[in-house]
Amino acid sequence: MFDRALGKFVSFALVPLVRLLLVGVVRETGHAPFELHVPLDLSYDFIVVGGGSGGSVVASRLSEVAGWRVLLLEAGGPPAPESYVPALNFLFFLPENSNWEYTIAPQKHALKSFVGRSGRLIQGKTLGGSSSINGMLYARGNRRDYDQWASLGNPGWDYDTILPYFKKAEGYRGGHLGENEYFHGRDGPLTVTPSDADSLLTKAFLQAGQSLGYSVVDPNGQSQIGFAPFDYTIGDGIRCSTAECYLKPAASRPNLHILHSATVYKILFHEKRAIGVLFEHNGMLKVVKARKEVILSAGSLSSPKVLMLSGVGPAKHLHQHEIDVVADLPGVGRNLQDHLNVYGLTWTVRPDAEESPSVLSSLDDYVKRRQGPYATPLGDQSSAWVRVSDAPGDPQWPDVQYMLSSSTLATDKGVFSPSSLGLDPVRYRSYFESVLGEEGFSLQLNLMRPSSRGSVTLRSRDPKDYPYIDSNFLSHPDDLRILVNGIKFALAIGNTTSMKTWLGARFHDKHLPGCENIYYGTDDYWACYVQHMASSYLHPAGTCKMGPEDDPLSVVDSRLRLRGVSGVRIVDASIMPVIVSGNMNAPVIMIGEKAADMIKDDWGATAILKAYSYFFPWTSSKSPNATKYNLLLRGERFSRRQVNILWYSINQMGVRRCMNEVCVRHCIPSPGAQENNTLVTPVQTNDVRSSNLPECPHAISARDLKPPSYNCVTIKERH
Repeated sequence: MFDRALGKFVSFALVPLVRLLLVGVVRETGHAPFELHVPLDLSYDFIVVGGGSGGSVVASRLSEVAGWRVLLLEAGGPPAPESYVPALNFLFFLPENSNWEYTIAPQKHALKSFVGRSGRLIQGKTLGGSSSINGMLYARGNRRDYDQWASLGNPGWDYDTILPYFKKAEGYRGGHLGENEYFHGRDGPLTVTPSDADSLLTKAFLQAGQSLGYSVVDPNGQSQIGFAPFDYTIGDGIRCSTAECYLKPAASRPNLHILHSATVYKILFHEKRAIGVLFEHNGMLKVVKARKEVILSAGSLSSPKVLMLSGVGPAKHLHQHEIDVVADLPGVGRNLQDHLNVYGLTWTVRPDAEESPSVLSSLDDYVKRRQGPYATPLGDQSSAWVRVSDAPGDPQWPDVQYMLSSSTLATDKGVFSPSSLGLDPVRYRSYFESVLGEEGFSLQLNLMRPSSRGSVTLRSRDPKDYPYIDSNFLSHPDDLRILVNGIKFALAIGNTTSMKTWLGARFHDKHLPGCENIYYGTDDYWACYVQHMASSYLHPAGTCKMGPEDDPLSVVDSRLRLRGVSGVRIVDASIMPVIVSGNMNAPVIMIGEKAADMIKDDWGATAILKAYSYFFPWTSSKSPNATKYNLLLRGERFSRRQVNILWYSINQMGVRRCMNEVCVRHCIPSPGAQENNTLVTPVQTNDVRSSNLPECPHAISARDLKPPSYNCVTIKERH
């Protein structure tokens, strides 16, 4: 109780002071782009519920279609000032600091060293969602994860199909990657920066991997198995959350409205079609209508809650809470998966093994140059992906991940570590007492592909009540066996020559309280250790499973459309049929990118955007597909609805109107490109074709002051 009280004191007393200082020295912390200064419309084409990693991406991308009006509703506020500074990410483990204070229900098979056999399950409650509070690690998972999705009846989700969306999102800042360059994007909005990997601890760890037969790899490239320095979603020393890198650049668009501090209570239906949402803002309940779709991106814990409160879910469970059933979907809230993390594996090192830079010089370096220790998360070093299972399987598909950190649970002498995780403080001090405050490192062991499945259900019909989250950890025996093998491999890493001679690494081998009666070092002992010290790595997924129609637990189809109703899609980690073998932020951003394209395609905007790249080639100059789109446009057939959207969108951009025509400036890069000019004319039939357009010499360059040849595109409006 003391640790929890201290954490709350820091949250409400110290954090505001930190924010006040940061606002003065970190110019990026301004909230102005995220404030809505105009009244809400009565209705929008698309309402996006949740401004996290998925919702921010899809809202940003949909607002690229100027004729569509998009509303993004986020329960939290703008990103906190400390979120911009990578080294301050640990502050988000403090109670109620930009996070949802979810708790795991008491576990039957796990969390024995945690208070009440329960644990914290914090998720981002802010624009950017967990991308604004996470550890900024960029890891996509394994290609076999996505091929498995496709094999389960989800066409279009195999690795080769989704890879372009990872590349579209990524703006990689490292050097040329050789044969792995193909797998990376350089021009995307999500800045990804490789770590320096120059600390002695990282070098010893990578050398340890090589001595055990593993290569140093790019885990986001051709092969994931191996040891690797981290890639971070950081650009120029600033966190690249989806709020910063997707929403902020799009916030000035007049067709995108962003309303933060707005909690959606339910989706409104009329005869199984979504027509809007009910939400609370500034203490008032409000309704806004959706003309096309409601896009649910509230995350794996809140998305099923919103669906069930809206009448979509297991009918028996809804009846228990006196909720009218709109659609009986048994899979809503089922299939909960999480990366189970084993905490507490601790090594001490020689006092001189790790450098301790001056706090003042580090702050000065960050404030003036955005460099130094504060430009990356404190303590993070490297990772490894390994297959440790004894069972037959693909040797290139890892089942565990190791996270190397230059700090341990004992580093802070127990001031915050126990309360940040929910560990029992008495058990904590009994185990770590002899190493409190000592220098050392830890290896966190993550189970990548758990076999156990949990659930998310309602506590009541009150929207303000948090859901009941039963992770059901270690309910499948395979999970325990894999983690026992994983601990033994972690010990092998610590026993390598590089770790012992370079660092003087020594494992903290005290008997864990609760396991004293089991012979130390046996498989039974390590199984007991896992059952006591493992908890969530804060990566819940799978609660609105994507699957084929014949899967009784599928909630959305392969285009992410909610089954049993119309007008709703889900775009977040809840749609994962099986959790990926890596951190969650990059995969969810990929899902957002792909979902946006599917929505555009389903509503006829894909062809419109192809036309944009033709009409306004300078707006797509950074896109490698711009030329391809221009060629595809030739001979394209457009419906009347598509032409109307295009005509309206062009008019929104403020181009010149001449009587019943729109003359659009068309920058021609070379005289040879003039034959590609297009005339789009709505006719009495339902489609139109492209044809040539004569030269229009009076158009003026909007790109530069030189007078290159210009043609204009005319769209004639039939009356």
